[in-house]
Amino acid sequence: MEKINVALDGPAGAGKSTVARHVAKAMDYIYVDTGAMYRAITWKALQLGIRPEDTEAVIETARNMKLELFAHESGQQVYVDGENVTELIRSQEVNRAVSIIAQIPEVRQLLVEKQKKIAAAKGVVMDGRDIGSSVLPDAEVKIFLTASPRIRAERRFKEMNQPGIDLDELEKQICQRDEMDRNRVHSPLVQAEDAVLLDTSDMDLNEVVEAVLKLCRSKVTGEGN
Repeated sequence: MEKINVALDGPAGAGKSTVARHVAKAMDYIYVDTGAMYRAITWKALQLGIRPEDTEAVIETARNMKLELFAHESGQQVYVDGENVTELIRSQEVNRAVSIIAQIPEVRQLLVEKQKKIAAAKGVVMDGRDIGSSVLPDAEVKIFLTASPRIRAERRFKEMNQPGIDLDELEKQICQRDEMDRNRVHSPLVQAEDAVLLDTSDMDLNEVVEAVLKLCRSKVTGEGN
C-alpha cells in the first residue's frame, strides 16, 4: 500500500508528540519529534554554558553536535554526541530557553534539512509547529492539534512528573511560548490552509488518535475524497 506523510502541528502541550507516536505505531510509520530536536540543541548549549541569546555560539553548537533519533518501544530516544538525553531535554531549564533557540533561522535551517531528508521516502509522522506550513508543505495529511492553555498545562504537568513544578506557572510559560511561536519572523506557528483543525480539549488520547487515523486511512484508501 502506498505510504503518505502526516504532519501534526499545534501549540506547546497540545499532545502532538503522544498522538504522533501512537499514530506512527498504528500505521507502522517512522515517528519524528521535531520539538525534541530543538530541545536537544537547547540542552547542549546550556550544558556548555552558552546563553540562548548568544546566537553565534548556539549556531556553532548546533553545527558541531551529533544529533540522533532512534525508535524504541518506549518512544523516540534522543542522543546528543552519543549520550541519551531523552529525559534531560524535558527539564524546566530547557523549557524556558527552547523558544529563543527555536527562533534562530540558521538553527531552523539545519534541522529542517534533516527533517526533509527523513521524510523523503514517505511513511513519516512528524510533529512540530511549522511542519504542514513549512517543513512538509506537500504532506498528504495535515492536522493542527490544539486545546485550551489550562488543559495543555495540565497535560504537560502530568508528562513532566517532576516535584516542585507549579501548574499556574506552567500555564503561564505555555501562553508565553504560544506568543513567541506565533510572532517569530521565521516559520511561525500557524495552521496551514489545508490542515484539519482538531481541538482536543474534551477528547481523551484514544479519541484523538482514532480521529487522526481516520483521516489518514481516508487519504490512503481514497475514500471520502
